[in-house]
Amino acid sequence: MPKILIVDDAPFIRNQLKLILEPLDFEIYEASDGKEAIEMYKKTNPDLVTMDISMPIMDGIKALTEILKYDSSAKIIMVTALGHKMRVLEAVEKGASYYIVKPFDSEKVIKSIIKVLNK
Repeated sequence: MPKILIVDDAPFIRNQLKLILEPLDFEIYEASDGKEAIEMYKKTNPDLVTMDISMPIMDGIKALTEILKYDSSAKIIMVTALGHKMRVLEAVEKGASYYIVKPFDSEKVIKSIIKVLNK
């Protein structure tokens, strides 16, 4: 069973992603900021991470960088609101596997996750 770590400071967004992913039978872990994401990544060694870009304590781009230092093969999909194109490009340049945009289109989220998992 693939493991996914959902990282977002908004519980509503984490729940939304969990509802989208539940039918796919993933083992799901959660973190509410970048610092917690790094700790949880090291503990659970997930197959994939969905990472919000804008979070308190440590943003998603910094957490992405730290996770990739720890595990260069980490698969991380950045999650962003519509207006953050430059931050998404920065994240992809730093090693993000892909990105998804809020509000979520369930079908696109599932296709993106399956695509990245199968890379």
